[in-house]
Amino acid sequence: MAGPAFRAAAVRVRVPATSANLGPGFDAFGLALGLYDDVVVRVADAGLSVDIAGEGAETLPRDERHLLVRSLRAAFDRLGGQPRGLEVVCANRIPHGRGLGSSSAAICAGIVAARAVTIGGASALDDDALLALASELEGHPDNVAACLRGNFTVAWTEDGTARTITLDPADRVVPVVFVPSTEVLTETARGLLPKTVPLADAAVNAGRAALLVEALTRRPELLLTATEDRLHQDYRASAMPDSAALVAALRTEGVPAVISGAGPTVLALTDEAGAEKVLEFASGDHGQSAGPHFAAHRLELDRTGATVLPLDM
Repeated sequence: MAGPAFRAAAVRVRVPATSANLGPGFDAFGLALGLYDDVVVRVADAGLSVDIAGEGAETLPRDERHLLVRSLRAAFDRLGGQPRGLEVVCANRIPHGRGLGSSSAAICAGIVAARAVTIGGASALDDDALLALASELEGHPDNVAACLRGNFTVAWTEDGTARTITLDPADRVVPVVFVPSTEVLTETARGLLPKTVPLADAAVNAGRAALLVEALTRRPELLLTATEDRLHQDYRASAMPDSAALVAALRTEGVPAVISGAGPTVLALTDEAGAEKVLEFASGDHGQSAGPHFAAHRLELDRTGATVLPLDM
């Protein structure tokens, strides 16, 4: 059987950063943020060329070990066969090892680019199949769902298949991230979680997660209560004490703040006026400071998810 045909022209894919959990929605909720990695992929006559600029340029492999390349390969296998060669250029802006979905971004960029460069790829690997493959490569669907679809996603696995719904966050929600200078490995953060939790804590989280859907989409004034968590953040605090202290300080000031994903980035969900106050808080103007180890950034909400863009944009 003949393999797939590939486009001669390069394709460009843009993928957003993501924040998972959002407090109580452990391994289920994801939010797409306006911070992006760009990837350009072209089918070549032979070999593999990988060029990296930005985050990870000094440390990431430039061969088949690169997560994006492995994701490209996995998608090409699903599409019917590998191209003769590949040229890959990465412009990375999403910090690595900070809980902002950098691995999910690499996975989603790879599989979306593979589909885009394959003639007939969209019919051979539809959006549901993309989500299933991305979840298989990542190991869970929360970040990849938000990365692929944008907005606010609720993801779950049913009969072994990843599924998601996408909801529109309220327009007045403004994310602010506090990105530390140090990394925390997801494996380290997960290793601190207990195998069982008190029933009362599980009940609180179930209620807060349900409330968070309403708060994030229609009633942001409820976000402080809705982002309360008892399942994972306290257990992980020893791996990121500065981040845990910052979350506590922000919440004392009435700012809905959580650990982003497995950390150590802190995510605050505020509004236009609140965003300015939060940024002042980071500089120490409110008597509390994020300290020299955090960089605060106001971001937009990403509304589109992974997108194929014109090369000259």
